[in-house]
Parts: sequence; C-alpha cells; structure tokens
Amino acid sequence: MSLKKLLKMLGLGAVAVILGLEGLDWLRSLWPRQVSRQLLKEVLFFPSPPSCVEHLYNPVRTHPCPCPLPHGLDTSFSRLLEHLLSARVSLDLCMFCFSNIQLSRAVLLLHSRGVRVRVLTDREYMAITGSQIAVLLKAGICVRHELAITMHMHHKFAVLDSRKLITGSLNWTMTAVQSNQENVIVIEEPELVQSYEEEFNKLWEASDPAKHPPHPHSVINAKGLLAPSRDV
Repeated sequence: MSLKKLLKMLGLGAVAVILGLEGLDWLRSLWPRQVSRQLLKEVLFFPSPPSCVEHLYNPVRTHPCPCPLPHGLDTSFSRLLEHLLSARVSLDLCMFCFSNIQLSRAVLLLHSRGVRVRVLTDREYMAITGSQIAVLLKAGICVRHELAITMHMHHKFAVLDSRKLITGSLNWTMTAVQSNQENVIVIEEPELVQSYEEEFNKLWEASDPAKHPPHPHSVINAKGLLAPSRDV
C-alpha cells in the first residue's frame, strides 16, 4: 500500500471518529438530563416577629384570616412550620420543653394525616403549666420521657421522614420563638440525619416504661408514661 493511500485512509478514519463523537454529543442532547437536587442547608435565627401562619395549616383556605397579626410575612417561625409540615411518613421529635400552641397544632395535623409521630420529652417539663404534651397524648400520639431521675432530656431536635433534620438551641415555646436569641439548623445531610435518628431510637428504647420499674416518687398514667407524683 502506498503512502498516499495510507494517509487517505487515516484521514477518513479521523473524520469518522470526529463525526462519531459529534453524533454522541447530539444523542446526549436529546436524552433527558437528570437534575440533581441540592441538599437542603438552612439556618433560622430567632426571635421571630409575630405573624399570621394560618395559611400553612390550611393552604386551600378561600377566605383571608381575620386575625390582627401581619399577613404574608416570611419569618423564621413560618419557615420552621413549613419544614415541620413537610413530613409525609414520620416525625421523631426530641424536645426538652414543648408549650408552643402553633407547633403543637402542626404536630397534631401531621398525626391526623397519618404521619407516624413519636415524641421524647423531659420528665419534669412535660408536667409544667402550658405544656402541650397532654394535648398530644390525648390525640393518641406516642410520647415517652427519660427515666433517669438525675438528668434532664435536654435535646431539641426533630427528624422528618428519615431525611431532614431540624435542630438547634430553640425550645418549642412562645418565649423562645418571640423573645430569645436562638438558632435552628434545617439540613438534609444523610450522615447527620442518620446519626440523630440512631440517637433518637436509642433514647426511645431506653425510655420504654415497660422495661423499667416505676420510681417510688412517680406514678404511671393511663398512657403508660411515668409522671412525677403530685407531692414531689
């Protein structure tokens, strides 16, 4: 084979390769691209100004809420409620002090939608005036508290659908939301979510009243929860 023919063949081969690569690029442009969703990472700071949040509980409401609070504000508290109400399968809540009625309404709404709700709280603070724990119990939500007499359950976090974590310094109280300098992180980092979920499950099992005899200064209520007796 002459050098001229060889160069001609090589040239045709190079053209074929180029056309083949361009054809692949063209085919890729026709193939639907998979959009990768960026994992949520959000920080909320408190105090949060008072505002109406009724639209979050009932987004199909046809009439405007007549309450005197400002409407249509995007606040740290409204963002917190939006994240909380995004749960579709499960909510594992570990909260030291829970007396905020609006957050209680959100948890009750999730429960009514069929979301599996489990709540871990502090043995003493579940019985304080204004605590929403009794309201949750009355609705049939599973609640447990720490059984160790010498320590408090001081966690403040929630795991939603095993994929979203809400945590920070914020107790779920009106004072914390509207008057305190607080922070909340909302994140979907899988490793962090898994760590908190494992911690919740560990505490949930450790707080099973069926596995522990009642303390002499405690009584067992109708829901099987240990609660401080009235004279303590």
